[in-house]
Amino acid sequence: MPCVNEREKLIAGEPYDASDPELLELRRRARAAMDRFNATLEDGARMEIAAELLGSLGAEAHIERPFFCDYGFAIHIGIDTFINTNCVFLDGATISIGDHVNIASGVQLITADHPREPELRLQDVEFSRPVSIGSGAWIGAGAIVCPGVGVGEGAIVGAGSVVVKDVPARVVAAGNPCRVIREL
Repeated sequence: MPCVNEREKLIAGEPYDASDPELLELRRRARAAMDRFNATLEDGARMEIAAELLGSLGAEAHIERPFFCDYGFAIHIGIDTFINTNCVFLDGATISIGDHVNIASGVQLITADHPREPELRLQDVEFSRPVSIGSGAWIGAGAIVCPGVGVGEGAIVGAGSVVVKDVPARVVAAGNPCRVIREL
């Protein structure tokens, strides 16, 4: 069934217009929620705001401030997952984070992408591809996980890595571009 509006196109990974009024309003609401989240010192109150902002938030999950995202509704975080300070999740497409995941400070999970053709970029066409982080994974400080990439269960991604291809389960991977160093 074809997508009928820009939000459906966004979620489906089809080209969409980011200046669509509905998408602008969704980003405005997310920014307002993040402003409240980032200004709230008490952990319990902050996680209540996160639960309202995000698509789903598992029990005992914890997000440090500041935290930034585009929409929030496409982010799903599992139980007992820890997200450290200054993380950026650009969530046009779904970001799925499993249970018992550790995400270090400054990590970026990016679903937003742009056409390779300059003519289409000039038309402000964008698209998104999902990102997934498997249960038990650990993403090191400052790592960037690019659109359409998955990190397998129990994998470790080294600090500062740029993940452009899927990382298998139970490996240590690092570098730019990120590559498997050894199995666990």
